[in-house]
Amino acid sequence: MKIVIINYGAGNIQSIMFAIERLGYKAVLSNNPDEIKSADKVIFPGVGEASYAMMMLQKSGLDTLIPTLTQPVLGICLGMQLMCNHSEEGDTKGLGIFDVNVIKFTNKVKVPQMGWNVIYNLKSDLFKGIAEKEYMYLVHSFYAPICDETIATTDYEVEYSSALENNNFYGTQFHPEKSGDVGEQILGNFLKL
Repeated sequence: MKIVIINYGAGNIQSIMFAIERLGYKAVLSNNPDEIKSADKVIFPGVGEASYAMMMLQKSGLDTLIPTLTQPVLGICLGMQLMCNHSEEGDTKGLGIFDVNVIKFTNKVKVPQMGWNVIYNLKSDLFKGIAEKEYMYLVHSFYAPICDETIATTDYEVEYSSALENNNFYGTQFHPEKSGDVGEQILGNFLKL
């Protein structure tokens, strides 16, 4: 199986590489469109600021490539947010894969939300064998509200989408690669889709 992690200068790539290796697979880092298109599975990580990350995608033409992919694609954290229509962070137009806009938590709560929180209302093969209310690791100041594509929910100030799914595209606000055995099981489920 060919697993490609999109390398566009805004991802926390090493921890994802190590998690995939622990699952018994090898992944390739690439921003080459042909290599990405030929992958069996694509992981789209993201750490940092939305407008800068989108600019990096645009520089390499990946902003137009990613929405056309037909194999399973997993966006993680900022990767998931960039797959939405728009983000309030940097007033950034997203890839339009998930039909929801990303908004900021208010100053009524500590921002960013950093640490462990539970996921529930699990609705996808991505969560096969995963119990309700498992703890996942999150670091984020912006969130995707609950929408038709929500497949997992978390509560921090409000209930929001901690995972999204639209056809072959999946997104997790949490970091499965940093969420211990359960997170790695979710990553493993993605690799079996």
